[in-house]
Amino acid sequence: MSDVRVAAPDVPERRRGTSPGRRGRRRWTPYLLLVPVLLVLAAALGYPLFRQAVMSFQEYGLAQQFGQPPRWIGLQNYRELVTDSYLWVVVARSIAFCLANAAVTMVVGTALAVLMTVIGRGPRLVLQIGLLLAWAMPHLASLTVWQWLFDSQYGVVNWVLVRLGLEGFAGHSWLIDQLSFFVVATIVVVWMSVPFVAFAVYAGLTQVPGELYEAAQIDGSTAWQRFRAVTVPLVRPVLLIVGLLQIIWDLKVFTQIFVLQDAGGITGDTNLIGTYIYRLGLGEGRFGLAAAASWFVLLITVALSLYYVRVLVREEDL
Repeated sequence: MSDVRVAAPDVPERRRGTSPGRRGRRRWTPYLLLVPVLLVLAAALGYPLFRQAVMSFQEYGLAQQFGQPPRWIGLQNYRELVTDSYLWVVVARSIAFCLANAAVTMVVGTALAVLMTVIGRGPRLVLQIGLLLAWAMPHLASLTVWQWLFDSQYGVVNWVLVRLGLEGFAGHSWLIDQLSFFVVATIVVVWMSVPFVAFAVYAGLTQVPGELYEAAQIDGSTAWQRFRAVTVPLVRPVLLIVGLLQIIWDLKVFTQIFVLQDAGGITGDTNLIGTYIYRLGLGEGRFGLAAAASWFVLLITVALSLYYVRVLVREEDL
């Protein structure tokens, strides 16, 4: 058989032959491709944010909705906010609710992701379908089901607890008491958020080489030690990103709290930042004050996310 050799293309020569103008166009091409996206973001977010910022420095109420020009009042809305003790109660309550929900969601979602890596194909498929259904269900539709489950007269939860011998839960209203209200809200929010965390972490777990687990098992490590020393470091970037998104989403929870409040919750005891701003604006017609509160929430979100952003940047630098 004759020895046939195919010469490899001379890449350096081709690169040297590229004209300076062509290299310049290639360098600017990624930035040019970003221009349409930046224009869409500027149109969809830029103007509303600018309008909200201007409104936060104005006295803008129901009269302005009917044509009366707004009056410029400077920092008065912000001074009224920071001196309102109820706002700080709502902020503290919102942060506590956010961190608790994010932590529970991350733990449950990660546990389900790990479970999907060890169970068989059939059970895994059933679990994934169930998670997808929970994730895809519209919030209002799922909240209707949850209200029925926790209904004081006909709810399944009270019925089960009474059958277990807890007679005190006969006719118990879960939404009147502040603590039980947030227990129900936490269950609903976590149930809606877990699928995203589970699928994201599961995608990261599938990229972990199996040889590392085999080597750790040969060394005599337990399942928990393998998870802590092998799994967590390798999927750490995924956990950080998902945790950051979860904190942002849980801080802005609105629909679940609003619907549960209308179903029987006491508004003053259960307001979070989202419902507080809504009731300031559409409820009381104080749109300028609501706009100032929205910027206040943005600052809180940035402050809570700053740690995760710094960790992510540090991970990129390594």
